[in-house]
Amino acid sequence: MGEVTGQAFMNIENIPGNGVDYTRMTLGIDVETRVNIDDIQVGQIDGGTDFSAQHLALGHIARNDGETFNGVTYNKGEAIPFEARKPYIELAEDSAGLKGFRMGFAEARGSVSSHTASFSGNITGLKIRDDEFDNSVYDATLYAGAGLAETSNRATHVGLKLPGVDTTCNEGAGCAPLTNLRSVTVGEDSGIEGVSGFTDGFFIGFQRDGMDWQSLDGANTINAGKGVFINLPVNMTVDMSQLTGDGVDRFRTHQVDLGNNLF
Repeated sequence: MGEVTGQAFMNIENIPGNGVDYTRMTLGIDVETRVNIDDIQVGQIDGGTDFSAQHLALGHIARNDGETFNGVTYNKGEAIPFEARKPYIELAEDSAGLKGFRMGFAEARGSVSSHTASFSGNITGLKIRDDEFDNSVYDATLYAGAGLAETSNRATHVGLKLPGVDTTCNEGAGCAPLTNLRSVTVGEDSGIEGVSGFTDGFFIGFQRDGMDWQSLDGANTINAGKGVFINLPVNMTVDMSQLTGDGVDRFRTHQVDLGNNLF
């Protein structure tokens, strides 16, 4: 057996932390999928919902012949999968017991579409171009509602963040309901136009209290609040006029192409 080499189907890691011990179980498999979920409500407590969305979809369908996504060309009607590699489950334990657990992927990229009413987490990588003024590009951030401040808990709006300024959501002028953001592209900037690189940061966590999750390379931490937390790395730039106007178009996610008219 000493001469046998190979890759285990499951890899288990024990990772010490500051008062928290982590156990990560990773499967050595690759997945290409297209999934539709009619309605999802997670973290319903204290009179609200941490994540609430309808018509959630991973992956989509080509609308036209010659449609290109992540460097691959598709014919009309062909499935464009969400790509996920090395799925993992991670447990975090402290002296009081289970502090949190999360599910994610070591590598992920593809489209995510939804009609989201409430979102808890991060949308790192989403950019907004101010095409109504000087075409400057700003980071996007989540807001608790129209006229309210930034938040990572039960956000209902998304808008641009001015650097060095505490901003609030000015709906219609730099900020819009999350329902206007119908589709996003998960991944990282690869340096190639139209091609997203794989991200190792896509996960959904469930926390007893606020806590830190380590990035998979151990170089950084991601602070997640109590309850449900979705870390959604996005490689996408949207025009402000589109976001605050008719909204970002939804990818085709059903065999019968309904466009944005899913309701």
